[in-house]
Amino acid sequence: MPESPPTDPFVELTMMLATSAMQQLGKLVNPMTGKAEVNLAAAQVTIDMLEALKVRTKGNLDRNEERLLADTLAMLQMNYVETAAASPSSASNAAATQTEDKASEAVGDAPRPEDPPREKKFHKTYG
Repeated sequence: MPESPPTDPFVELTMMLATSAMQQLGKLVNPMTGKAEVNLAAAQVTIDMLEALKVRTKGNLDRNEERLLADTLAMLQMNYVETAAASPSSASNAAATQTEDKASEAVGDAPRPEDPPREKKFHKTYG
């Protein structure tokens, strides 16, 4: 059996998150459904995770890791903008949701009586 080359956990993590973001942007087929599906909100969260990783690891990465992370983030951000521009209704819905979230944070967690109940965006399934 051929021996596989040693893997770098940081590179693996970066590539795993990048692959997830590309799938969420509809650039890769979802293996569960066999379809390319766009979920801008989930893609934004994944890109934000990579951005946080970049900030939190600053000064602790070698040159190759820094470049991988910076190049990956730039590529994902450009793809996000391209995808959001191609589906203006999704982009405006995402912007509206972010505005609502910021407004509710400023006022508190209690929903206003005139607001309809929010639909859960994500739910866990085990199966």
